[in-house]
Amino acid sequence: MEETDKGATKNVSKHRGIRAMPFVIGNETFEKLGTVGSSSNLLVYLTSIFHLKSITATNIINIFNGTCNFGTLLGAFLSDTYFGRYNTLGFASVSSFLGMLVLTLTAAVSKLHPPECGKDAPCVGPTAGQMTFLLGGFGLLVIGASGIRPCNLAFGADQFDPKTESGRRGISSFFNWYYFTYSFAVMVSLTVIVYVQSSISWSLGLAIPTTMMFLSCALFFVGTKIYVRIVPKGSPLSSVAQVLMAAFKKRQLQLPQQPRFSLFNYMPSNSLNSMLPYTDQFRFLSKAAVITQEDLINSVDGSAVNPWRLCSIQQVEEVKCLLRVIPIWVAGTIYYVSVVQSQNYVIFQAIQTDSQLGHINFHIPPASFIVISMLSITIWLPIYDRVLLPWLRKLTGKEDGITLLQKMGIGIFHSIITMIISGIVEDKRRTLAMTRQKLEMTQGKGAISSMSGLWLIPQMALSGLSEAFTLISENEFFYKQCPENMRSIAASFFFVGLAGSSYLSSFLSSVVHKSSNWLAEDLNKGRLDCFYYLIAALEILNLGYFLVCAKWYKYKGGGSDNQSNEPKE
Repeated sequence: MEETDKGATKNVSKHRGIRAMPFVIGNETFEKLGTVGSSSNLLVYLTSIFHLKSITATNIINIFNGTCNFGTLLGAFLSDTYFGRYNTLGFASVSSFLGMLVLTLTAAVSKLHPPECGKDAPCVGPTAGQMTFLLGGFGLLVIGASGIRPCNLAFGADQFDPKTESGRRGISSFFNWYYFTYSFAVMVSLTVIVYVQSSISWSLGLAIPTTMMFLSCALFFVGTKIYVRIVPKGSPLSSVAQVLMAAFKKRQLQLPQQPRFSLFNYMPSNSLNSMLPYTDQFRFLSKAAVITQEDLINSVDGSAVNPWRLCSIQQVEEVKCLLRVIPIWVAGTIYYVSVVQSQNYVIFQAIQTDSQLGHINFHIPPASFIVISMLSITIWLPIYDRVLLPWLRKLTGKEDGITLLQKMGIGIFHSIITMIISGIVEDKRRTLAMTRQKLEMTQGKGAISSMSGLWLIPQMALSGLSEAFTLISENEFFYKQCPENMRSIAASFFFVGLAGSSYLSSFLSSVVHKSSNWLAEDLNKGRLDCFYYLIAALEILNLGYFLVCAKWYKYKGGGSDNQSNEPKE
């Protein structure tokens, strides 16, 4: 079922795949160039231009980032239930552009931000009106992120026909190239755009990403006529609630000896979802499809008269799909703790190392080491997609070379190696700093190690390689394994997991800081290497947990994750 320019019709799908990619990928690239280029430097903007206290600015940024991630649940729900991914993306893109425009105006118009601090006069904070205007811009950006993040990946994958071999291969390649362009955009944002904002002009530095966001909107709408636009069929969560309620009401009943042949079997003709076979997992939910004397069936179309008491096998299996991905989601959330911590503390490591690049008089900015992980992803993905993947397809006979869960497991394993190497490098850095005869001091951060900051590159490169395996596979896994009418909600799982990882990382750091001196302000007085080893131990446990979950997991439709059971036209 698709939507044309004049509305929803039952025309045959015309998946244009590669033809639609310049518009979808271009929209995503310009959107990331626009929003990331500003959000990565917002803390500096709030403290330097709006003269907010560090704690106030930090709280605003934390609330902003957290709301953006959790807002994806609402955006996904509205997309899958009422508006569809195309409309949601279009509205959210415009909202992000308007939010960026508001931020640019706060820098360009003198009346919209506090005056500069004078030599004799104290700094003046923002007025209520200035703060309201600024927060209005943040609100528009939150709306934009809540709609774009859960929908753009799923919308791009919708452009390929999953019933053909080329379409299934196109979906897998799309996920890889999506993250390639994403990483490239983030690298440009964290270097060029941040430099313009901090060193040249905030007005110009915010105008550039605003222009990029405008181009993102324009490119998205230019491709309107060739998009596959799937029409939502009402709230998918209501079906989930019906299964849970019916299973609870019939909890005392016994399942029949042959449930797959005896349970209520009904499939609406206009359903977006693929037909799912009966599975033995979560048998308690299957009781929702047990037919009793009190249950009435519509004689016209065969549906249940009271869907809150009797549900079909199809509805039950769709809920099982959701429940099965939750343990994998938990493993992904724990995995990302290693990424968060490595990106946080590599900056402090870089501050206390010799950051001079060779014999030239140039010092690598500490924050720039994070770009190494993005560069690693950018280099690896084309190599994997064009060189390694064709070889793996011939070796294994699978369209994706290796399964998504196998790729996620490889990524989690790499995170363990990353943390161990990070600990070894930190131990070496600390030893050289403590034994150095002529100590150089840096603003209360302690002695500068004679170890070159280039030794931090391997751990960040491995961290990027780990992300390339795990995060891409996780997103593709959610897309393929959740019911088709819940794919935007499935995409939001990833961002909620990121938020959970951030909270878990903060909790872990707080506990370690209060119970030991490992995370001292001066790394030379602490034992950051031990903290890295602790995270490595956590990831070893997580890998064991993940392997158990992967062994237990049953793919949607009873096949492999390379098989897609899409609805027939």
